[in-house]
Amino acid sequence: MILVLLGTQNNSFHRLLEEVNRLIENGVIKEEVIVQAGYTQYTSENMKILGLIAKEELEKLQNKADLIITHGGVGSILLSITKNKKVIAVPRLHQYNEHVNNHQKQIVELFNEKGYIIGVESVEELEQAIKKVEDFGPKEYQQNHEKMLKVIEDFIENC
Repeated sequence: MILVLLGTQNNSFHRLLEEVNRLIENGVIKEEVIVQAGYTQYTSENMKILGLIAKEELEKLQNKADLIITHGGVGSILLSITKNKKVIAVPRLHQYNEHVNNHQKQIVELFNEKGYIIGVESVEELEQAIKKVEDFGPKEYQQNHEKMLKVIEDFIENC
């Protein structure tokens, strides 16, 4: 099962769901797809789409998932990699009114460079990332709250 996480951002992320739907229709994605869409309104007969869901239900879905495709939010990425899941992250971008700036692009780049996820810059790269997943062995994430807080603080100060 593939779990798609759009978080709780109140801006739409249709681009990602449109691409996932296209990949299902083209046979690239053959697994069941469940979407935690948050505030993104999207309909598709190819995916099970949920809005905002309780933390406990989200955790059950994460545990069941073979692959998690997520937006570039720190929380969604961290919750997925701490479960040692294969993760593809796609940043929400300001130019499409998906976020207030492009900080998610930088977050995705950072986690990708560390080897925790497969990070892409745009939805157009999702198909290639899915093809990489089978051979991808994510680096095991070791929680270091002090170091992570420092990284986040530095990031915020430099924005």
